[in-house]
Amino acid sequence: MRTVLHGVLAASTFLTIAAPAHAGGGDFAAGVFGGLAAGAIIGSAGRPYYDPPPPPPAYYYDGPRYGYCHWERGRRYWDDYEGVWRYQRVRVCD
Repeated sequence: MRTVLHGVLAASTFLTIAAPAHAGGGDFAAGVFGGLAAGAIIGSAGRPYYDPPPPPPAYYYDGPRYGYCHWERGRRYWDDYEGVWRYQRVRVCD
């Protein structure tokens, strides 16, 4: 249906522009302007109503929480830059 409507509108626009070609003076300009105005009115009446998307929710959910998490001392390693033994940090969640 939409394709047929576009075809009819395109044909009517071309006929409106081509038909008054033999007229002189302002008749040609009036025909072109009238055809463009009619096409704009018909085209805007046939378009669907634009409904903007809803805004995002006001809260933020970053995933499930399964208890308390804390950092513990992990394996020991040698830090060549400082020249001392260090401990890795390990995150533990209950």
